[in-house]
Amino acid sequence: MQPDWITSDAPVPYPDALTAMQDRVASIRNGTANEAIWLLEHPALYTAGTSARPADLTDPARFPVYEARRGGQYTYHGPGQRVVYTMLDVGARGRDVRAFVQTLETWVIAALAEFGLTGHIREGRVGVWIERPDKPPLPDGTPREDKIAAIGIRLSKWVSFHGLSINVEPNLSHFNGIVPCGITGHGITSLVDLGLPVTMDDLDAALKRTFGHAFPNVSDA
Repeated sequence: MQPDWITSDAPVPYPDALTAMQDRVASIRNGTANEAIWLLEHPALYTAGTSARPADLTDPARFPVYEARRGGQYTYHGPGQRVVYTMLDVGARGRDVRAFVQTLETWVIAALAEFGLTGHIREGRVGVWIERPDKPPLPDGTPREDKIAAIGIRLSKWVSFHGLSINVEPNLSHFNGIVPCGITGHGITSLVDLGLPVTMDDLDAALKRTFGHAFPNVSDA
């Protein structure tokens, strides 16, 4: 059975999203609800994952800060960024958390490819990255790369929640109040920043088209 796709048109306050996810995950565990993919935006805010370092919150007064209790460090959510909460039964999909995260990355890369964009996975840097040969390399000569998608999940009895975020057209200066995901040197980009006139609806359609290639039905897994 395919997951339910849920789209919220208005920005969803972060505490409300957490409550809704927790309720849905409990129902999935109990067998009373289908898996779900929730597409939404948040008001401007920062979230702290379980590995967040206080020093990486460089402007704590800029936006509200929430403890996310997901994997990862600090990240930003806000208008123009598609947040994709993945409430999926990882237990029925092999009980391999690392493979699950890699599949999320593969899914994002497939969706970006729909717009002719090549995303990359880098060892030690969770998320999806875009090579930027148009920008000067780092001082050590390392080619510059910008992050376009962040990933951080949590499991509750083998059902996942939280998920990923993809930058469509957020205000990139809003990332300046944190060290995103604890990574310095490389930057942040978006689809529109890269010159692609992609809308939120365009991205949603690409995510739906490519989901089944990354995640087979539970009955087929």
